[in-house]
Amino acid sequence: MDVHIDLSGTRGHRDAIYRQLRAAILDGRIRSGEALPPTRELAQRLAVSRTTVSAAYDRLTAEGFLAGRVGAGTFVTASSLTRPAPSSVSGVRPLPEWDAVPSPPAPFAPAPEFDFRPGVPDLTRFPFDTWRRLVTQRLRAGQADLMTYGDPQGLLALRAEIARHIGVSRDVRASAAQVVVTAGAQQTTDLVGRVLLRAGDVAAVEDPGYPPPRLVLAARGVRVAPVPVDASGIVVRAIPAGTRLVYVTPSHQYPLGLSMSLERRLELLDWAERNDAVLVEDDYDTEFRYTGRPLEPLHSLDSRGRVVYVGSFSKVLSPALRLGFLVAPPSLVPSLVKARYLTDWHAPNVEQAALAAFMAEGGFARHVRRMRKVYRERHELLSSFLRDFDFLTPLPSSAGLHLSASAPVDLSPLVRRARRDGVRLYSLGDFAVGERRHGLVFGYGAVAAERIGPGLARLRALADEGAA
Repeated sequence: MDVHIDLSGTRGHRDAIYRQLRAAILDGRIRSGEALPPTRELAQRLAVSRTTVSAAYDRLTAEGFLAGRVGAGTFVTASSLTRPAPSSVSGVRPLPEWDAVPSPPAPFAPAPEFDFRPGVPDLTRFPFDTWRRLVTQRLRAGQADLMTYGDPQGLLALRAEIARHIGVSRDVRASAAQVVVTAGAQQTTDLVGRVLLRAGDVAAVEDPGYPPPRLVLAARGVRVAPVPVDASGIVVRAIPAGTRLVYVTPSHQYPLGLSMSLERRLELLDWAERNDAVLVEDDYDTEFRYTGRPLEPLHSLDSRGRVVYVGSFSKVLSPALRLGFLVAPPSLVPSLVKARYLTDWHAPNVEQAALAAFMAEGGFARHVRRMRKVYRERHELLSSFLRDFDFLTPLPSSAGLHLSASAPVDLSPLVRRARRDGVRLYSLGDFAVGERRHGLVFGYGAVAAERIGPGLARLRALADEGAA
């Protein structure tokens, strides 16, 4: 064997010998049938222990590169494993529809100085001490059953607490048997799409609207139709014929912030019955309502089993938990549970158990009440400051973690300048599918009350500089 092995600058000599010998075999520098030096000889040459060389030889033998012959030595047997010649082909290509899916957003590092991203809660107020106690209790030896495979539908204790909570807070009447624990609205849309839609079927989404569900459906080969939104909600008469699924945010339209009128809700439910369609109702942040009585969700008006109700703990507690839920008509539950099993089996058991205990002992309700006061103050502050922007018209909104404002011109250039200068926010056009609306979307969950004024002052200064 006439192959140089270089161990300079390496710590794992065994792995280095293995890698370099393997590469030489695959490259054809060591040919089939050629003998390797005895382990003692190579060890002396490389100034390492014989055990190190023997371990590298043993691994190559186990992988079929080498074979030992008693009394003869160790020989290469891998003539068929030479690397193929380089090709101009770039490798395996995904389906074309994945080219249209945008890449996941990069983590913000460092965090923006003024964080007006919508849909992000104040994580500094997460109940860390309580959560640590609950998780620790679940991890005791007596809770070993939580460390094995779980129920795809979700932990029964958590499903029961979810059913109780939404029954009290949102008048959603459902049993634990109708609840499926998910990772959030995106997974819910994917699960419903899997059990109801085929490639080429039509699904409708609000325009503007929350992008991930639209992208989830499109990536499955579903034809996604944008439907305009007016002051009463999604325009039902504009939903295309043949639509099998409609994704809506009726209680707090994302991102405009309006609430769907009762007349429009009833019209949408009647449309779904006449067209044998399902309505996916994302009730994503209605725990935080600041004026008036919360409007009834579509689910509470549905007497025909047409609504899949979707909720999430991302906006209330933390997006890192990856815990949400759906409430489905009994006819859909078995198939949705099968789909959950086939995708990722189940949600993390320990986190589910901790959340069930948090809700059962009243901690969740107390946290919601505390945060509602915090976010109400920020909502009022932001609303007040936005009145001073002569180029913005705030859109009415009385719930959630964001406010939107319309504008007569495209403000995307301002958004880009603001991001470079430490003010993170979005253009209203970022949520459009078809016709773009002009304006800005301001989240106030992740920005402290005392930072709202300075952040908007910087935004105003940047706007004045751009207009100069």
